[in-house]
Amino acid sequence: MPWYKEAFILRKGKQKDLEKTELYSSGKIYVQGLSSMIPPLVLGPKPGEKVLDLAAAPGSKTTQLAALMGNEGQVTANDENPVRLEKLKANLQRQGATNVELLEAGDGGLVWKDRFEIFDRVLLDAPCSSEGRFQVEEPGTYGYWKEDTNRKMAKLQRRLFKSAFLALKPGGTMVYSTCTFAPEENEMILQWALETYGGALAIEDIPISLPSHTRGLAAWGDLKFNLPVLKSVRVLPTADVEGFFAAKLRKTRSIEAPQEMFDETGSKI
Repeated sequence: MPWYKEAFILRKGKQKDLEKTELYSSGKIYVQGLSSMIPPLVLGPKPGEKVLDLAAAPGSKTTQLAALMGNEGQVTANDENPVRLEKLKANLQRQGATNVELLEAGDGGLVWKDRFEIFDRVLLDAPCSSEGRFQVEEPGTYGYWKEDTNRKMAKLQRRLFKSAFLALKPGGTMVYSTCTFAPEENEMILQWALETYGGALAIEDIPISLPSHTRGLAAWGDLKFNLPVLKSVRVLPTADVEGFFAAKLRKTRSIEAPQEMFDETGSKI
């Protein structure tokens, strides 16, 4: 792919045949959606850094981060789903990602408690409504969607965003991404973050080449977003690329650690 020299599309053959090859079984290649490769590229981790992947399973982006870092430094990977966590473990082993520390099914909303402002970079590829993957001819891709899906996902995303931002060092870089087009889960999350953290958070331009994309929305209904929100990108779906959303953020100064705690629903405890 012209925007990522390590990415290729195989036009012939089937994935099941590819998975039988020595290249695949030894972890030298990995099958991953093109859009899924974007957040680690935007984050741009460097060898020797401390990086947090807050919602890591099944490990596509985690192993990509490790590769970008040359297996040097440390990636701390977290996921709350035990089943997906096992897939993450298998992928780490197969691909030889030896610089990854795995948190055992940890509550992502509380990861910051023992890791306040220690990471150089944080990736939050947040759980979402997956609207960028909807296919009209495949009802299974959208059958789970309900009228309150976006609201419920946004509540979870805000909670994870808090944890990710609290774990990030002053001066550090964070990427927030989803595979949905819902403004409630994208631009509205960024707007909330700007209002919550004020001058401690800056949204930055994404300087790398990307597939076909547009800027973030300027407004949704009667709600107008702050200008920095427009620096986010919406990757448009094509035959090769699924829909995606990404924003690059910087923590400009240290913030005070909150005293309140939250349970898995986002309610204070």
